[in-house]
Amino acid sequence: MNGFYYNGLLREEKTAYEQMKAGFEALAATVRVVRLEQKRLAEVYLRLKLDEPLLFYVTGYSYRFYPASDHVELIPEYLFEKSKIRTHQQAVSARIQRLTRPLQGKSQAEKELYIHDFILDNVRYDKLKKSYSHEVIGPLTQGVGVCEGIAKTVKALCDAVGLECIIALSEANPEQGVRYRHTWNILTIDGKRYHMDATFDNSLQRGVHRYDYYNLDDRHIFLDHEKLVLPVPVCTEDKGYFYRSVSLTKPEDVASRVGQALRKKQKSFVFHWRGGGLNREILQELVQRAAEEAEKKGLGVRCAVNVRQAVIQLDFGEVGATEVQQPDEGQEGQVES
Repeated sequence: MNGFYYNGLLREEKTAYEQMKAGFEALAATVRVVRLEQKRLAEVYLRLKLDEPLLFYVTGYSYRFYPASDHVELIPEYLFEKSKIRTHQQAVSARIQRLTRPLQGKSQAEKELYIHDFILDNVRYDKLKKSYSHEVIGPLTQGVGVCEGIAKTVKALCDAVGLECIIALSEANPEQGVRYRHTWNILTIDGKRYHMDATFDNSLQRGVHRYDYYNLDDRHIFLDHEKLVLPVPVCTEDKGYFYRSVSLTKPEDVASRVGQALRKKQKSFVFHWRGGGLNREILQELVQRAAEEAEKKGLGVRCAVNVRQAVIQLDFGEVGATEVQQPDEGQEGQVES
């Protein structure tokens, strides 16, 4: 099955894509490709890498050509020597098989949740940004990754279990403090298309899994994600939003749900606020209501809030403070092209 980004190419660009893919898979020292203008050739390579996460061993290329020639000769840059590439391919393949074996017979929604939570449970954000952290080999075999490697890993696992998945790539915005491009995923679950950013959720979790960026529509994802480098299908569905059942609109509803959580001896309660702009006054009222409920159990409340997505985590224990969360770690994973 051809990849999403392949299908958006012109005929001669598809030819170059196919030639690149065949050459890279053969671990060729040089790859003969139909001659394209430099910018178009770079975009074909970018699209190929987004479509094919298992080409983890290719990190770039240089090229040469003769003025009158109708082709160029790519010189791939490989992450490892040929023998090591084969060893790593076997390790990655075996890891994917082990991870996806329990998903046989599961629903699409169950598969998506499993893949998302695998990232949260097993992958640490690589602040050193090692070269392999940009590829599936980082999250799958080293337990570390940046946004690019995480998004590619999500896609590789989705591909293995038959979930339709696209890697979304957004622009940098230095004026707003976004220094690098960012990647996440778009999944089709039961015929509905959603955004899912496992990197951002990974950066937010404090003791419990977070799903602030799980099955968002376009309107919500672009509250704090930049415009896209390459177009993707629209995502207008919102019924798959993880916090839909705890999307609260009244302070008294928050108090009631906090009381329920405390009676169940939960250590945390995470909810989405849908009762208007989440300003300082509203947040203080919500925390006060929660604190009153916690006090009945001899406990205090600590609050962490993702303002852009209006998601609040309340932790019960010693009296704490309000922490404003911003999933900026995810934006440190530079996508190289």
